[in-house]
Amino acid sequence: MAIARPRPDDAGILGMIGLGNMGEPMARRLAGAGHRLVVHDLDPAPVQRLVALGARAASSPAEVGRLADTVAVCLPRPAAVEAVALGPGGLAEADRFSAYIDLSTTGPAVMGRVAHALAQAGVSCLDSPISGGVAGARDGTLAIMAAGPPALFARLRPVLETLGRSIFHVGERPGQAQVMKLINNLLSVTAWTVTAEGLALGTRAGLDPGLMLDVLQAGSGRNIATEDRFRRYVLTRGFDSGFTVDGICKDIGLCLAEAQARGVPTPIGRAVEQLWLDASGRGWGGQGHARIACLYEQWAGVEFAARPAGEQG
Repeated sequence: MAIARPRPDDAGILGMIGLGNMGEPMARRLAGAGHRLVVHDLDPAPVQRLVALGARAASSPAEVGRLADTVAVCLPRPAAVEAVALGPGGLAEADRFSAYIDLSTTGPAVMGRVAHALAQAGVSCLDSPISGGVAGARDGTLAIMAAGPPALFARLRPVLETLGRSIFHVGERPGQAQVMKLINNLLSVTAWTVTAEGLALGTRAGLDPGLMLDVLQAGSGRNIATEDRFRRYVLTRGFDSGFTVDGICKDIGLCLAEAQARGVPTPIGRAVEQLWLDASGRGWGGQGHARIACLYEQWAGVEFAARPAGEQG
């Protein structure tokens, strides 16, 4: 039997579960905007940093749900999202919160199961994956794809606008935004991969990688990697791009599984997936996803590094 829950006119007290690379800067933005926060994470360090900003710590997801009116989660794995929502000590055990926002990339299957189960307890769900990386989370410039009841989207939009610059309501059924996010990620990682492939060819032919990026960005080959990220993370040899190779493998896998379930062929996606799995197998799984460039460096026997002016091959 569904529990009668309060239905605030706004988001009320916000719960935030998951204070990792993306979750902590988003929680900081919410705190800075004056929202009352309840936070939980398995790592006590970011919890304490948020407490110092005025948030209240909770010992479990269930406690977050008992203290907050709206609960947002941002977690790295679908299994973690499902456990937080539906597992022992999870949100489904709480009897206060009335709205749930999933900012993670979980895939539509997990989102659908979580939304269905929480709906039985009277909780409305907004499927709201994000794109824009750690910098976007910190600066409030994320792109947010949301799916769920229009009235819920309207009520929670001020929260989303604290976190992102571009907010899209892509559908009324939780899970639809997950499909949109997976498509976005497939295109993004494909751009990263083919940029590394093209620059490997040019570098081998004696062209300057930095100059090639300038040319590509001015022409029809421009993409997210040529725009600034390849220069920022690869040419500097830092590779600390904020999202891991294994995280990319997870997202591609979710996308291809959804495509297969819907009978959509993905030959390019399958080829891209194999390259990222290769990168993970070389020990780079936990490192920044800019490491995909190193795969091509090894194959082509080159190094992507900007050259001083006048040193073209």
